[in-house]
Amino acid sequence: MKDVSGKHIVVAGAARSGIAAAHLLSEKGADVFVTDTGPIAEHIKERLEESNIPFEEKGHSDKSEKGDCLVISPGIPSDSEIAKAYINNKKNIYSELEAASWFNKNPIIAVTGSNGKTTVVNWLNDIWDVAGKPHSLAGNIGTAFSDVVSKTDGDTDILLEVSSFQLDHIDTFRPGVSMILNITPDHLNRYENSFEKYAKSKFRITENQRSDDWFIFDADDPVLSEFSKTLSKQKASPRQLAFSLINEVDEGIFLKDGALILTLNQKQQTLMEINDVGLPGKHNLKNGMAAALAARAYEISNDHIRESLKRFEGVEHRLELVRVINGVSYINDSKATNINSVWYALDSFKMPIVLILGGRDKGNNYCELQSQLVEKVHTIIAIGEATEAINKQLDNVVPDIINADSLEDAVNISKKRAKRGEIVLLSPACSSFDMFDNYEHRGNTFKEIVDQL
Repeated sequence: MKDVSGKHIVVAGAARSGIAAAHLLSEKGADVFVTDTGPIAEHIKERLEESNIPFEEKGHSDKSEKGDCLVISPGIPSDSEIAKAYINNKKNIYSELEAASWFNKNPIIAVTGSNGKTTVVNWLNDIWDVAGKPHSLAGNIGTAFSDVVSKTDGDTDILLEVSSFQLDHIDTFRPGVSMILNITPDHLNRYENSFEKYAKSKFRITENQRSDDWFIFDADDPVLSEFSKTLSKQKASPRQLAFSLINEVDEGIFLKDGALILTLNQKQQTLMEINDVGLPGKHNLKNGMAAALAARAYEISNDHIRESLKRFEGVEHRLELVRVINGVSYINDSKATNINSVWYALDSFKMPIVLILGGRDKGNNYCELQSQLVEKVHTIIAIGEATEAINKQLDNVVPDIINADSLEDAVNISKKRAKRGEIVLLSPACSSFDMFDNYEHRGNTFKEIVDQL
């Protein structure tokens, strides 16, 4: 499909990635048609009209099924009606990630995982800044891959955040460095409630890699550890680098006596003391280890890596300190949209916590948080559609569960419940779509409310 000239390609989804793919494919000579089940924003329609790209909105007509292939946005499920139409007609479905890769000439570092993707790609961005290496940050964060492909030269490294939804429909996508940070249950509603199918989707990030490529993974994750063994038995499989907080690894980075030990080509060296790593929490230590390995794969010096690991302050909406008011710290962790993220957030603190939890539930088992809740949380403020499930599952786990009608109500209740030296933590474990456009909208609203206290 690298030669799309004259091909009739339908793009489903008129948000950021879909529109970027539509323009890239049109520039490369494809006959593109854009379709969306919802309304298309006026400024996007104007762009499409200026580029002579026809479109439809508020539903898929028969025209949407007549493409030679379908390029599907990550928000559209593989069992949607438009996807089924192409599957039934034995026509190919591709993700925007795949379509953009047809025209890419740049080195790619692709990062996926259930948690930590955004932190790691931003950390990579900072390391590349420190090293002065040309790079672009794209994918499931900020800028679509298709936009980057059309605007960068071949000397620029592309740092991609990649979701399982984007990997569901790849064909030839091949990163020079692939990375799976962890795999825990998430988005299972898109995978027939099967963790195995969800994990297999993540594994696809390596399927086109060769022996001169790299695969970086968490050796402490049993699912990834097993996958690593399977991958190593395949022909032309990528070279592997592991990171671990528990055991020494043959090739990669591990923790020993309070220091990060880097081992490459059977040679060990101390990278730095863990107390010098800027971001708190074991999960961020792992994130930093993963970023360091990708940098070493691209021959960035240890000095540059150390500087970034010391200075990097994290990303917006992920354990972000908003304000300290009367000795109470207000932390925005709106990006924590699953149970595992909240567990890591709670694990990062040792002081008492008032936890704002809830939103649109994805079938969460909140009991998995019990050990952290019992140790650190004295009050849960439940919000959104998940309120009933939170109350039912966590009854008697913490001293108090209080239901709030809105995020503003939750913050005001938290202000009354939290004492000097404690934390008010927004770490919802749920998606935001019952009350907000996305987790950024939720996090920004939280910050605005806190700023007005």
